[in-house]
Amino acid sequence: MNRTQLPARHELKYLINPAELEVLRRRLLHVMRLDSHCPGGRPYAVRSLYFDDAFDTAYVDKIAGTENRDKYRIRIYGMSDAEIYLERKRKLGDLIQKSSLRVTRRLAEQIISGEPRGLQRADSPLLRDVYAAMRTGVWKSAVIVDYDRLAFTCPVETTRITFDTRLRTGLSSFDMFNPDIATVTPHDRDVEILEIKFDRYFPHHLQALISDVAAERSAISKYVLCRRYQPI
Repeated sequence: MNRTQLPARHELKYLINPAELEVLRRRLLHVMRLDSHCPGGRPYAVRSLYFDDAFDTAYVDKIAGTENRDKYRIRIYGMSDAEIYLERKRKLGDLIQKSSLRVTRRLAEQIISGEPRGLQRADSPLLRDVYAAMRTGVWKSAVIVDYDRLAFTCPVETTRITFDTRLRTGLSSFDMFNPDIATVTPHDRDVEILEIKFDRYFPHHLQALISDVAAERSAISKYVLCRRYQPI
């Protein structure tokens, strides 16, 4: 099942301490809707397996601040293989664009193994791009990234505010369908991640709500953070 490619959007990221995050959560409950995946106001688990090439190009480009770059990943929710998505996150200057395709576990495992056979004949442009990436570089599993997400939505400018908490790295394990792999936090201090996504502008009434919340703007990459324990 091919999901529509999202248009390029703005994405702002912040490091925020848990107390400030709770203050903001209480405020947003009055003006934004919780995402449908947050039943009872509880966060949902997200697990992504990121890929890179033999030269760690995705990692190096992020560290270098390369303007236009791609990252590929496979993502599941709630530690379940009921819904599996192949995704590409593309950085276009100051904007972010995401392409997403729902795949079967069998296809996911083929991609994880680095086997390109047959992907060039797929109907999906994303799968054909993955095929090209596999054929032109040594495709490898790079790191598992786990976190819990609480998401708020607003129809104005398709605004989405997410609290990504309990970030963990899977260290050297790439068994993404195993809920029992060992994980550790990559953070050096007690912080969580706040992300704000919108189309053209961030709505003024939401800006006012977060203006006095202490948060540190940062070019955070969960992928880079979670590779800190691995040789590059």
